Amino acid sequence: MAVIDPALLPDTFVAAFNAKDLNAIDRLFEPGAVRVLRPGEVVVGDGRRAATSSFLALGVPIEISLRHSYVYDDTALLIGDFVIDGTKPDGERVHIEGTATDVARRGPDGLWRYIIDNPPGVEKAEG
Repeated sequence: MAVIDPALLPDTFVAAFNAKDLNAIDRLFEPGAVRVLRPGEVVVGDGRRAATSSFLALGVPIEISLRHSYVYDDTALLIGDFVIDGTKPDGERVHIEGTATDVARRGPDGLWRYIIDNPPGVEKAEG
């Protein structure tokens, strides 16, 4: 799952997510990458992996449609619409959607990885 074009990161993420492969997902992120849970709340490392695990535990596939990919040198801004829609194994319906704004960086090995995973996108903080 080596990504040499940042525009392919979302599709690669979808494949790993829908395969429920947390290790493959984790390889798509730099070790210090951050995940925005909601505006103003950011997790890294084990917290980021735990957040991803909680979405995987829903047992519902994700779809991502990349809107834009803007690249400058070794940095990319990816904007994409995502939907998690279906029925959990316990029968409960799930519908989560939004427009993510993510940042990726090309590493010294030439591969692209997420450094900021921001599923809430441009949502405003509550309060």
